[in-house]
Amino acid sequence: MSMEKPQWTELFREVVTSGLCTGCAACVVSCPHDVLDYNTADGVYKPWHIDKDGDSENCTHGETGCTLCTRACPRFRNWESEADNVRFARERTDEEVFGIGDVFLARSSDPSLVENGQDGGFVSTLLIYALENDIIDAALVSGLEGDGSTWRAEARVAKTREDVLATAKSRYTYSANLMAYPKAVEDGAERIALVGMGCMASAPAVMKSRKSGKIARRLGLTIGLLCSKTFDDSIFEELFEAKYGIKRADIVKMNIKGIFQLWTKDGGFYEVPLKEAHAFTREGCTHCPDFSAEHADISTGGIGAFGDWTLVIVRTDQGRELVTALKDRGLIETRPGDDDPGAVALLHKLATLSRKRWPETQNPGPRRIPVTSA
Repeated sequence: MSMEKPQWTELFREVVTSGLCTGCAACVVSCPHDVLDYNTADGVYKPWHIDKDGDSENCTHGETGCTLCTRACPRFRNWESEADNVRFARERTDEEVFGIGDVFLARSSDPSLVENGQDGGFVSTLLIYALENDIIDAALVSGLEGDGSTWRAEARVAKTREDVLATAKSRYTYSANLMAYPKAVEDGAERIALVGMGCMASAPAVMKSRKSGKIARRLGLTIGLLCSKTFDDSIFEELFEAKYGIKRADIVKMNIKGIFQLWTKDGGFYEVPLKEAHAFTREGCTHCPDFSAEHADISTGGIGAFGDWTLVIVRTDQGRELVTALKDRGLIETRPGDDDPGAVALLHKLATLSRKRWPETQNPGPRRIPVTSA
């Protein structure tokens, strides 16, 4: 295969088996021939090539010119510069540690959304507004399978206020939300929002840069989630239950605020040191350089001193227009990022640490932050 038209073979060797694959599933949903599938068994969370067409490393469609999987991958080759340029018409500078954008704090003006959502309910408020005001047709989000007692996350399509509320709050096991894209299209959605961590948030920009067609066009809004890592499903039995006696079915809420926080059905509250959870870090997170979802329209996270406020980074004109609309309609309250200097400092710190994960042997790739800026 000509290196001017890299296909599955190159993607498999350079990303899937090299440790760079985050499991975002962009390649799977982009494949027009349905020869890529997605493995969630035992915490793998990686694409694989169906044997009916070539083998694990070779794709007969790729050999005849199909390149859509590599054009969708947000970790393939010079992905960061490509995404920067299509999003912002320039590359981020070394001083822009958490990417291009402006920081502030926000929370929903609706107490029920603050209560039901995570860290102020900002994302829930934004999605509900966009759905109810004909800005998007659907959003790709994550929910919990079944009655929620397994705490296994799954990709879902949200089209109503009720759908948004049913999928609010954080999960720290992985969900490749892009896997809900086919269902959204099947239901007739043409304007789709993607909610996801940095590993997913770069995918629409990369797709647009590499001209991957209808998927890039439909994914018109990206809401990023600040993320240091997600955890293997085994953390429930091997840490929470084995050491602390907390069964997964008894957990009603979890959060990370410098420590793993767990709430249980009987009103119990537990704190688990994050260092004990590190051993359960998902493989796809170990080389991810993007804490702050740098290619989203709006990035959000619950870091800082105010537990009922969301730290927001607005990055694009579309993001600014949405935030302005929410403020003008009284749907959110905002305050300057400087009100919580600790949150801004932590944003810098965690973004810098994440960028150091990218292997120096991978070139081209994300520009590493100079030591002086750490």
